[in-house]
Amino acid sequence: MECLIRSWRMEDAADLAAALNNKKIHDHLRDGLPYPYTENDAKDYITAMLQADKHTTYAFAITVEDKAIGSIGVFRKDSIHARTAEMGYYLAEPFWGKGLGTSAVKQTCAYIFEHTDILRIFAEPFAFNTASCRILEKAGFICEGTLRNNAVKNGQVIDMKMYSNIKDPADAK
Repeated sequence: MECLIRSWRMEDAADLAAALNNKKIHDHLRDGLPYPYTENDAKDYITAMLQADKHTTYAFAITVEDKAIGSIGVFRKDSIHARTAEMGYYLAEPFWGKGLGTSAVKQTCAYIFEHTDILRIFAEPFAFNTASCRILEKAGFICEGTLRNNAVKNGQVIDMKMYSNIKDPADAK
């Protein structure tokens, strides 16, 4: 099974809602997403991503056979960090453990490094999310350390990990 990344389409809303209407996924993401997650929530998200600034927000559907099975985005920082961006992603549970997360991360990094001036992409998974940490490692990210007591999720103080992928210095300008 292979996946591809592509721009969001409004017809992805039902698939997005089905994927995100899962407490296990919400428990591994930052707060802010409604739960339960409805098709209207998905339409609002897709609209926001399609209207976002194309120089700061790079948002893609992760697809298998053109069906949205997840989401991946890279979000440019500002000021002195304007050539740095944060990555976030998730997959629908039936697609976990199949290498699709690693593939989507690799595809997204390749796109960002080829089409933008971004030099560094970082991700901050919860330290307990070993599957996400492994995806990043298999995609070439380096763990830079543990951010101790960095977040409160579901009432628990938790650590996060800091991972980064750096554009090849020979390609940086």
